[in-house]
Amino acid sequence: MDNNFEGYEMSSIGIGIVGGGYMGKAHSVAFSAVAGVFQTSLRPRLVTICAQTEANAELYRKAYGFEKGTADWKDLIDDPAVEAIVIASPQHTHHDIAVAALNAGKPVLCEKPLGVSLKQSRSMVAAAEAADVANMVGFNYIRTPASQQIRKFLTEGRIGTLTWFRGEMTEDFFADPMIGGWRAQGIANGTMGDLAPHMINAAHAMMGPIKSLSASVETVHKVRDGLEVTNDDQAQMMCYFENGAQGHMFFSRVATGRKMGYAYEIHGTKGHIRFDQEDQNALWLYTSEGPESERGFRKILTGPAHPDYLPFCQGPGHGTGYQDQIIIEAKDFLTAISENRAIWPSFAEGMEVNRIVTAALDSSAKKTWVNVRDY
Repeated sequence: MDNNFEGYEMSSIGIGIVGGGYMGKAHSVAFSAVAGVFQTSLRPRLVTICAQTEANAELYRKAYGFEKGTADWKDLIDDPAVEAIVIASPQHTHHDIAVAALNAGKPVLCEKPLGVSLKQSRSMVAAAEAADVANMVGFNYIRTPASQQIRKFLTEGRIGTLTWFRGEMTEDFFADPMIGGWRAQGIANGTMGDLAPHMINAAHAMMGPIKSLSASVETVHKVRDGLEVTNDDQAQMMCYFENGAQGHMFFSRVATGRKMGYAYEIHGTKGHIRFDQEDQNALWLYTSEGPESERGFRKILTGPAHPDYLPFCQGPGHGTGYQDQIIIEAKDFLTAISENRAIWPSFAEGMEVNRIVTAALDSSAKKTWVNVRDY
C-alpha cells in the first residue's frame, strides 16, 4: 500500500471510547490518526468519551478532541451518533459494557483480557455471535510488523516443522514489595490475568491451539504496603500444542530489569526464529542452509517490505513504536466493520486465552497436567 489517497473516499463513523486513562488515550490518538495513515474506507469521528466522573470526562474530551463527555457508559451506548465502541476501562467492567453495546448492535473493540473469567468471556462471545457485528480484542503486541512477518515465515514453512516454543511476558513494575494498591487484589489483576494473556495470544498466533499444560503460579511478595496480596506475581507453564510441538511460557510482574519482556523463540526442523519486544523493530532468523561454517542468526530490521510498516514510514530500519501498534489495531477494527468480516483476534480468541488462564490456575492448584478442552 502506498500513500496516494487521490480519489479515495471515506465514510464517517462515530466512535465512543469507555475509559480515558492509559489505554483510553492510546485509542483516542489511534482513531484520530488511523485514516491519515491507512487508506481505511471509514474515517473515525471522536463522538463521546466516558470516564468515572463528569470532571474527568470533560478533561479527556478537551484533551483528546471528542464532541461529548459522560460519566455514564450507558449514555454512550445509547447515543445514536456513537456507531462503534472501544472499551478501555478496567477489566471488571468489560463484560457488562460489551454485552450492552453488542445487544444494541454496535461493533466492539475490547481491551484484553476479554472478561475476568471464562464464564464472562463465554457470555461475551455469545452476545457477539447473536449481534453478528465486528468484535475484536486488544492484543496489540502481536501486530508489530516483525511479529506479523514471523507469522508469515511460519505459514510459509521457512523453518520447517515446528517443534518448540518458548515465550515470556515479563515486567518489573511490581518488583518493589512496597508497591501495592488495586493491582495486588483480585485474581483477575494478577500476572495470570493481566500479563499472561498477551503471551498466550502470541503462542496461539505462532503455534496454534494448546492441547494440555502443567502450570505453577506463585505469589512472591505476600504482603504489600501492609496489606495481604490476593493474586499472583509470577507463573510458569509447560505445554503441548495440538500440532505436537512442546512449549514453555513464563510470566512475571517482578522480573527485575525487564520493562517490556514480550519475547519468544520458535524452533523448527529447518531453522529458528526469535523476537524481543524491547527491540521491536528487529527479528532474528536462523536457517539450516549452506555450509555449516557460514550459518548463523541474521538480524532483520523491519521496513517497507514487512506488513503494515510502509504506511508509517518509507525508510527501512527507522522503526515503528507502541502507539503505531494501536493504530494498526484501529485499522483492523475499521476494516472488520466496513467489510463485515471477522478479523483475528476476535472475541472468540479472547475466550480461548481465558480458557488457558483458567486451566493454568487449576493445574497449579491441583499440581498436575490438565487437558485444555476440559475447561
